[in-house]
Amino acid sequence: MIPIPVEEIRRLGRLETDVDEITGVEIDSRRVGPGDLFLAVRGGVAYLEQARAAGAATLVPDDDFAALAALGRAVRDQSEAEVVGITGSTGKTSTKDILAALCRPHRRTIAAEASYNAELGLPLTLCRLEPDTELLIAELAMRGFGQIEALCELARPTIGVITAIGPVHLQFVESVAGVARAKAELLEALPRGARAVIPAGVADLEPNVRGDLDVIRVGEDARIRSFGNGRLEAQVGSELVELELPFTSHHQVENTLTAVAAYWASGLPLDRIGDGAPQIELSRLRGEELPLPGGGVLINDCWNANPASMTAALRDLAGRNGGRRIAVLGGMAELGPEGPRYHREVGELATELDVVVGVGELARDYGPTHWVPDAEAAAALLQELLEPGDMVLVKGSRAVGLESVAANLTQ
Repeated sequence: MIPIPVEEIRRLGRLETDVDEITGVEIDSRRVGPGDLFLAVRGGVAYLEQARAAGAATLVPDDDFAALAALGRAVRDQSEAEVVGITGSTGKTSTKDILAALCRPHRRTIAAEASYNAELGLPLTLCRLEPDTELLIAELAMRGFGQIEALCELARPTIGVITAIGPVHLQFVESVAGVARAKAELLEALPRGARAVIPAGVADLEPNVRGDLDVIRVGEDARIRSFGNGRLEAQVGSELVELELPFTSHHQVENTLTAVAAYWASGLPLDRIGDGAPQIELSRLRGEELPLPGGGVLINDCWNANPASMTAALRDLAGRNGGRRIAVLGGMAELGPEGPRYHREVGELATELDVVVGVGELARDYGPTHWVPDAEAAAALLQELLEPGDMVLVKGSRAVGLESVAANLTQ
């Protein structure tokens, strides 16, 4: 991390330190060491002694979010790195993971960990900037208007990427057009003439695209030529690029195409785009494929769910050949009054499968072949249902807690 003098930190709360500058910021006391600052947010005061014993400075902030924002801003102010901001209704984290792997052979790159994408996570990502960092890839999340604008004020992105626009967080933004306006706060924050990567043909998004941006539309300026057995051929501008990918799911290929477009937007050499592809590693719980006894496979995609990501995951499962296709589906949260309709539409897609297990009250509207009240009951049911060779998708909103179902299967 670019060092911060401790005198810039004292105003943020109760600081205990015997060093002159901070060279790392953490909110997890298990990750700190000498030179780090442990920021005691969300009950972290219980771990102050543990952090001090590890040699870290400690700060009990007057305001958690304000303190983290101030630290992130202090580091960002000293960095000349290009910053790619990624947002979208689906695929943010996977696109970030893929883009980071593609860029690392060519630029000193830092990317957000897991889904560090909001008021806590973004400043922590900024605090990982080093003096020699050339590229930072930040993930930006929203649950309402003004949130991406506030995150962009900290990150100051120089390239913007919108992965997709779909029905998410409708409880807060009312409509898909509202989603587009909220996501387009990223485009509004870009400097004049900056490059922006957006999905082609999204009518709700186009009115929010500034005319002074250099726009790359995924599906037009960058498009898939062919994909099979992990091999992707894509047309990017006037050039044809080829990548060997460590996955076979088609929705991850869409995320890869967006990452390829962002790589192109960063001015990196297209003829060497494949150098980093072998190092692509997706974050946990996002389409992880794990073996099951008897030749089956678990598709662990339970980080979150919305109609667009559910549709992509179910189509991927339906198109697979092998054993029975089983979907364990939790409800999709924050869809507002239209929630039941979206659940019914997803349920219609799931009729192509052999077994559908709905988990929780919202999942009743899928019209599942089996329904259970919670993740614990789902895990028990699967122990009875599972046969050798089954392909099992586990997906739902985080509140349903389906990660315990996936863990039970693999154990």
